[in-house]
Amino acid sequence: MNSDSDLQIAGDILEVPHLLQPPREHPATVAEFAGLARALASDRSRWEHLVQYDATTRWYHRLRTGPGYEVWLLSWVPGQGSGLHDHGRSSGVLTVLDGTLTERTGRGTRALAAGAQRVSAPGSVHEVVNDTLEPAVSLHVYFPGLTEMPMHSAPDCRASRGPRPVTA
Repeated sequence: MNSDSDLQIAGDILEVPHLLQPPREHPATVAEFAGLARALASDRSRWEHLVQYDATTRWYHRLRTGPGYEVWLLSWVPGQGSGLHDHGRSSGVLTVLDGTLTERTGRGTRALAAGAQRVSAPGSVHEVVNDTLEPAVSLHVYFPGLTEMPMHSAPDCRASRGPRPVTA
């Protein structure tokens, strides 16, 4: 064995259990919340049977809660939108599960197809709309849990920080 091998320098990690970090039961970082959203999105059996469509209002269902966060499932029929809003003191991860949604921010307009994911900081102003002719479904993780959703007028949007794309 080479005298400067990783094993020689650090020792066998399995022999030093105090160096192992226990896996977290719940996410705690933005990247972990984005990962939770991707994991839930990929497991259609956890959410697909719950989805309903309502022609008069956006349908939503709390899918999961954990310490300091909550996960919501939303459906959007053509023409439905959120209105211009922010999420108060909560950060958010939006993941499109089915269909295409349009997100409008002070930075512009972006189409979000199935699989697209966006992260927004507290106070970021945006609007989400289904501008297509097909229904859409999205998953939203808020941390801390969503307690307010102030509505804004269009000029407020130009001054806001927009959501940032998730980079893996």
